[in-house]
Formats: sequence, structure tokens, C-alpha cells
Amino acid sequence: MIDHVLTVVPVRDIDVAREWYSRLLGREPDNNPMPSLIEWQVLPGAWMQVFLDADRAGRTRSNLAVDDLDAHTAELAGRGLTVGDTTDATNGVRLAPITDPDGNVITLIGGFRTVY
Repeated sequence: MIDHVLTVVPVRDIDVAREWYSRLLGREPDNNPMPSLIEWQVLPGAWMQVFLDADRAGRTRSNLAVDDLDAHTAELAGRGLTVGDTTDATNGVRLAPITDPDGNVITLIGGFRTVY
């Protein structure tokens, strides 16, 4: 049985990433198990790991489903982050990308559901 899901985001500078992802996620990391790794638990059993790996930085895509896309993007703007244009997908799903300083893309998803 799978107990946890982890998304791993490689970055070039762990200190820059800590500041940026803390603004994205609205809080400091939950865990810092080694100097090159910081972690946020985003849901029970679901973690976002930010890992120092300059060779792979900027190549990751992650998705975060949010309860209210407009409110969430406005909140992020208030934290000094720039969210890209919101686009309509299908079945009422909306997408808004945000790019970290290394070029990794996190897509915020509004209207996500497990069954369509």
C-alpha cells in the first residue's frame, strides 16, 4: 500500500527556494532533514520536497488543486508572487501557472474533482 506521495522540485539555490516556496505555500517548511532538502506537508500523506539539484532545476511541473482559484491567486499576489493568466480547461476546470525562480512550473487547478 502507498502511504505517501511526494513531489520533488529541483532548484539551484536552496535559500532562494525556501523564501519563494514559503510565500507560495503560506508558511515555513515543515521539515529540513538535510541542508539540501526542505519539505512542506501540503495534505496528510502529500509532501512537496524542494531539493538542491542545479543540473535538474527548472524542469519540473507540479499541480496543486485549490478550493477557490481566484481567491488563491489574489492571496499569492498579496505575497508578492506573480501568477500567470488563468485559462479554462474542460468541465469547469481552470488553470493558473506560477513559475519559481528556477523555471519550475506549478499549476494551480480550480474546479478539480476526482470524478468528471
